[in-house]
Amino acid sequence: QVQLVESGGGLVQAGGSLRLSCATSERTFSTYNLGWFRQVPGKQREFVAAVSRTGSSTSYSDSVKGRFTISRDNAKNTVYLQMNSLKPEDTAVYYCAADKRFTRLVVNAGEYDYWGQGTQVTVSS
Repeated sequence: QVQLVESGGGLVQAGGSLRLSCATSERTFSTYNLGWFRQVPGKQREFVAAVSRTGSSTSYSDSVKGRFTISRDNAKNTVYLQMNSLKPEDTAVYYCAADKRFTRLVVNAGEYDYWGQGTQVTVSS
């Protein structure tokens, strides 16, 4: 079982920035594609961004493209989500996830195998 631990959430004003981190002690970290999702109460978990095993490929939802950047450091077993120009509609619990099965980047929550516990991001207007 891969354990993922998110950190970096908090309260920020609209237009501000936050950087989320997701770390694991899993030694095979570099063999997983990684993703960030977010969820608000009463709604389905929403894809935000994904990064390939080597970090060479990324994918973003239209709602965050140009504002968020996903990256990873395989030496530190950590994936990051840099969030700039935050908007109130970005308010959600953010989850990182690991995919061990697919060679391409995937955007559906059901295609990910392991999940962190989530970190709250609140953007005030």
